[in-house]
Amino acid sequence: MTGELERLRETKTASEDIFRGNILHLFLDMVELPNGKIDHRELIRHIGAVAVIPVNENGEVVVERQYRYPIDMVMTEIPAGKLDAKDEDPLLAAKRELQEETGYTADNWTDLGPFYPAPAYSDEKIELYLAQGLHLGERHLDDDEFIDVQLVPLAELVKQVMAGEIYDAKTQIAVLRAARMLGK
Repeated sequence: MTGELERLRETKTASEDIFRGNILHLFLDMVELPNGKIDHRELIRHIGAVAVIPVNENGEVVVERQYRYPIDMVMTEIPAGKLDAKDEDPLLAAKRELQEETGYTADNWTDLGPFYPAPAYSDEKIELYLAQGLHLGERHLDDDEFIDVQLVPLAELVKQVMAGEIYDAKTQIAVLRAARMLGK
């Protein structure tokens, strides 16, 4: 892999800070390509995020229905949220997001691994977790969060993913990983 990285790597030669927001930080970088030519890359730096697929003892998943402004749709998603700091422990962030958004806590946590949702233009990394041994408590939504919580059988979510009815990438990945891991 080292040879491949050296052969394909693009090297930053300059960087311009375009926009700094609460969630996103936009840059315009100039890069030298492997063939020596110069090009530009528009990229988003992101603090990082977590997502949780909470599965109860009946094989049901705690999912959220949430409006997403950029696409003007209500989406089915698993609980998720951004890290509070770049160095925040992702598992602690996952536990926080699950409880805040759904009211659930979990006894057992399994790391399902990370993924990059849009590596062509963003460095956002989402750490995925499976949560089991669920207990319902009180949720604490942020002032700007409006979320309906539902229980859906994992097998039904797999069918929805495979039928193209679940549009959210983190939810698709987590559903399929959890189903494979749990033998569903």
